[in-house]
Amino acid sequence: MTTASSATTTGANLSGADLSGDDLEGANLVGANLSGANLEGANLVGANLEGANLSGADLSGADLVGADLVGANLSGADLSGADLVGANLEGADMRGANLSGADLCRADLRRADLRGADQRGGEEIAADLTGADLCRADLTGARLVRANLTGANLTGANLTGANLEGVDLIDADLIDADLIDADLTGADLTGADLTGADLTGADLDGAFRT
Repeated sequence: MTTASSATTTGANLSGADLSGDDLEGANLVGANLSGANLEGANLVGANLEGANLSGADLSGADLVGADLVGANLSGADLSGADLVGANLEGADMRGANLSGADLCRADLRRADLRGADQRGGEEIAADLTGADLCRADLTGARLVRANLTGANLTGANLTGANLEGVDLIDADLIDADLIDADLTGADLTGADLTGADLTGADLDGAFRT
């Protein structure tokens, strides 16, 4: 197993490394290659992962509170149950990522890409944010095309100009959310709570609500 001390290197090549449960708090992993790495349950509080390649990595249950993931590649990564409170994910590539049950409260997701990823055979896998906590998260201009946000908590979230085309928002909590100029065409809002939400200029063409 790779130790925490050897992992704190800018641009390190840790592809496929087993770092499960490791203490990497505050680690400097800028531009590191962690593709396919096992980081299940790892402590990455305050870690600097700016521009890191985490594609296909297992980050389930990892603690990423306050981590810097600006421009990181998280496509196809497993972030189920991860703690991303206050994490900076601006411009991150999160296509096809599994964020089921993840806590993204107050996370910065401006311009993050959460679209479905084109996989071999033409199959499209959308980002899974089922039950994720995105309260007060900044998702300005984020691309969430066909993402699954069933039961997600988006209370007070900023979704100004976000692309939510075909998104599943069944039973989602959108109380006081900012959806100004958001694209919600074809979105499923069945059972969603939009109390106090600002939908000024939002495109709801074909959206389903009951």
